[in-house]
Amino acid sequence: MTDSVAFIPMNPPADGKLPSFQIVETNTASYEQPDNEEYNPFENRRVRKATSSAGTLIHLIKSSLGTGILAMPLAFKNGGLVFGILGTALVAAIYAHCVHLLVSTSQKSCKRNKIPSLGFSETAQTVCANGPPSARKFAAFAKAYIDYMLLIMSFFSVSVYLVFISTTLRDVINYELQIEWETRTYILMTTIIVALITQVRELKYLVPFSLLANSSILVVFIITLYYIFKDPVNLEDRNLWPEWTNLPSFFGIAVYAIEGIGIVLPVENKMKHPQHFLHPVGVVNLGICFISILYVITGFFGYALYGPKTKGSVTLNLPNEEILAKSTQLLAALAILLTTGLYYYVPMEILWLKIGHKVPASRESLAQILIRLGIVVVMMGFALTVPELELFIGFVGSIGSATLALLTPITLDTIYRWPTDFGWMQWRLVKNVILGLFGGFILVVGTYFSVQDIIENI
Repeated sequence: MTDSVAFIPMNPPADGKLPSFQIVETNTASYEQPDNEEYNPFENRRVRKATSSAGTLIHLIKSSLGTGILAMPLAFKNGGLVFGILGTALVAAIYAHCVHLLVSTSQKSCKRNKIPSLGFSETAQTVCANGPPSARKFAAFAKAYIDYMLLIMSFFSVSVYLVFISTTLRDVINYELQIEWETRTYILMTTIIVALITQVRELKYLVPFSLLANSSILVVFIITLYYIFKDPVNLEDRNLWPEWTNLPSFFGIAVYAIEGIGIVLPVENKMKHPQHFLHPVGVVNLGICFISILYVITGFFGYALYGPKTKGSVTLNLPNEEILAKSTQLLAALAILLTTGLYYYVPMEILWLKIGHKVPASRESLAQILIRLGIVVVMMGFALTVPELELFIGFVGSIGSATLALLTPITLDTIYRWPTDFGWMQWRLVKNVILGLFGGFILVVGTYFSVQDIIENI
């Protein structure tokens, strides 16, 4: 008998978001089946209120179908109409494949180590710990890397939201009051409200915010489509293909919009029938196909309608003089504002697990207040430095989404299979190298051009 680490969800949230984890030492013998039977992690999972396959599909779609869809016309502006369709389909296919790699690697690691389920960072740790000797020394680093990347990208999203809300308020209020306040002024005002919302620590108190935000986004999406299809579309002066310097921005925005890698393993771990997740007509493929179709429609017709004037969110292109358009813009800003607390919950849970034990019990409340406030202030500083939504979306997509959604699943699959499990003529290794080069292209080249654009606009 050997001891291993199990990751037990604490108070799993009802909306399928990433739960916090308690790390406990447990004996793998409690999970072992008879010696003549192969260990099946699915049969050994003890999940309260397991989610149906249909419910998991809804969660997966919700994780990707957010404000990113409003940025797809900008992606098509950078990619052109024809390449936009092809490029979005390519990104969706690669992302779906990377989800398959991540989940299948996690499931195989559970089977190998006789553990019922593993989260994202725990999968990275387990794969490295059981991989080739050169990878084993990086097991602890791999877990910490995933956790901190999730932290960084979640907090950077707060900056994106600050810029989005502030830009929306600027357009509406400046037009109505005939004033010329800068975006930075609205960022400062918005930060006060965000700082209050992000002080909410209990997930159950955030559920009403999330429900209202999701309902608002749905209404915003429907009204936006109404405006997109309201007027005839003229394709004569629209780009069909991109300039090569715009390719990194296109891919960065597309990957940022479509990926929701942080929620993939948490929702799979809570499924009643997890074998349906990776089925050819299962949750992943159906969900990403549905999302891709919506993204292509929104991106194509959004750019076709607004052309060179397309902004970082298509809602910003809606006519300010119309009440319906103004209400839609404000509703979109409200939805994002209400979502900030929920997006703050996951990274704060991860961060507190790492540093909470160092804080005296008598000062936990004060420490939580100061840490939450301090992070919001730092993110406000980034937003004030780069108050352009288009630049921020490309930057976050190039760094975070390329790393977590593409490069990490590819790397973990390669380590798990090393050195002999790559099939005929090592085709899986060749495939992983090609996909890794694609992810590296978005990471390096996309980040370079995004930082260059940011410097030019400071």
